[in-house]
Amino acid sequence: MNQTLYNLIGYLLLPIMLLRLFFKGLTTPAYGKRIGERLGFVSSIPEGVIWVHCVSVGEFRAATVLIDALIKQYPQYQILITSTTPTGSQAIQDTYQKKVLHYYFPFDLPLIVNRYVKKINPKICILLETEIWPSLFYTLHKNKIPSLLVNARLSPRSLERYQKFAPKLAKKTLNKLNVIATQSQNSAQRFIKLGANKDKVMMAGNIKFELNPTVNKAISKQLNDLVGKRKVVVFASTHKGEEVQIIEAYAKQKNKIDALLIIIPRHPERFNEVYKLAQKNKINIINRSDNQVCTHCDILLGDSMGEMMNYFDVANVVFMGGSLVKTGGHNMLEPAALAKPILFGTHVFNFAEISTDLLNQNAAIQVQNADELFVKIALLLTHEETAQSLGNNAQQYLQSKQGATSKLMQKITSYHFQK
Repeated sequence: MNQTLYNLIGYLLLPIMLLRLFFKGLTTPAYGKRIGERLGFVSSIPEGVIWVHCVSVGEFRAATVLIDALIKQYPQYQILITSTTPTGSQAIQDTYQKKVLHYYFPFDLPLIVNRYVKKINPKICILLETEIWPSLFYTLHKNKIPSLLVNARLSPRSLERYQKFAPKLAKKTLNKLNVIATQSQNSAQRFIKLGANKDKVMMAGNIKFELNPTVNKAISKQLNDLVGKRKVVVFASTHKGEEVQIIEAYAKQKNKIDALLIIIPRHPERFNEVYKLAQKNKINIINRSDNQVCTHCDILLGDSMGEMMNYFDVANVVFMGGSLVKTGGHNMLEPAALAKPILFGTHVFNFAEISTDLLNQNAAIQVQNADELFVKIALLLTHEETAQSLGNNAQQYLQSKQGATSKLMQKITSYHFQK
């Protein structure tokens, strides 16, 4: 595939992508709003913008330490943060309010991207993790705007797909970037294997290790008041097909689990689905938003936004979702920052190196299925020293890997784009 074919396919798919947003908007209204931004219709921004793109909530949370450093280093500039999902959008606005600008990310088509870049006129563009966009990178390169892919990662599976379907386009696209700063040496080698020039690739480390969580103690107190003296097991960022495994396994082993379960689905539009699933299995469940004391309930449904670290704060044990199904897992470093014992399933390819490190450091437990998950949960709830040791090891591992933000800031400042 070459750039021309890529663009042609993109224009042909544009009506489908718009229809997809429309139908998603029927269940989650936020998807149907501000579509113009995705088409490049944004307000012009006065000169002096640093553009940071984070796809969704996970990437944004990881990027906050870098964004904070940019705000401090460049007070003369406005920081524009773009996202793709409404949950990411909400997280950006909740965290920074009016300290930053926010738009949705544009569709990667030449007419749209050209309009978008012309309107925002960035001094530099910083993208997180796996964002490889041929039209955008071409436009930035043509306009001599530095572009950096930071916290970059490339899994063996993604490398194989690029090599199979678009090796020449991938190589050409990567070499439009100024820098590819990877999370690990393995990812650095994969980017080079895909065709990136060696002098563009640097191993900076993973900014997800830079977590320095600030927990809103007032919200944690609210949660503790709802929980009472019960122990708490948090199931964070669960996905479709995962909650049914969790709830059915819990129903079989309920008498062995002396704790309240808190389930937080990854996508807000699924809150009601999970609530009904628990009812179907005759499990007592209430919503966090109801603010009722969980005296007789088995499950508290985390149907709130922006409270994940608070759920971790009140937890005795944490299971990271997206790992019992083939989603690839979610960021187990967040509970690690609070020294919580962590469990996850077998599908952790998004965090392959981190999950392996945690297991090697005796800082997490991996389970094969939901039944085994509850066996391990019961063990950790009754053996507090084991749980505490796991949590402490996870926190120490996190702290030992910090330093990526400093390296990235040194590279960013080397572009001398100050007024």
